[in-house]
Amino acid sequence: MTMTRREMCLLLPGAMLPTAAALAEAGEQDGSLPSGGFPFETLAVKTAASGAKTRAIFKGKLATGESIETHATTLPPGAMPHPPHHHVHSEMFFMREGTLELTVNGKTYPLGPGAVGFVRSNEEHGVKNVGSTAANYFVVEIGPGAA
Repeated sequence: MTMTRREMCLLLPGAMLPTAAALAEAGEQDGSLPSGGFPFETLAVKTAASGAKTRAIFKGKLATGESIETHATTLPPGAMPHPPHHHVHSEMFFMREGTLELTVNGKTYPLGPGAVGFVRSNEEHGVKNVGSTAANYFVVEIGPGAA
């Protein structure tokens, strides 16, 4: 089978793509977070004045440059982890158990098991456990100030 120069030139960009090994090595060199697993039972627990228990999971930069931070929280019934606030990074709440009320710019969203809440950059928000049992959820922050 013969190829024209035009067909060969079309293949050239694909030949220049980095291999998986090269991407992994680049992650080690650029200071981005490495891939890995984070068993829940190994995460250190920090208890706040509100009674909220948080477990830091990871914090750093993605290979694409964005800052990221994620943690797990257990919030007692009736508690808020902190007063409503705003910040530059975006934030997501992934519910495992219990019931949270997410308030964003005065609008309230109920979050139960399996629900996800999202808050855009610079919008005032807060969460409160409005259930009768502890609320367990994960928070993922992405953007400036997250790491």
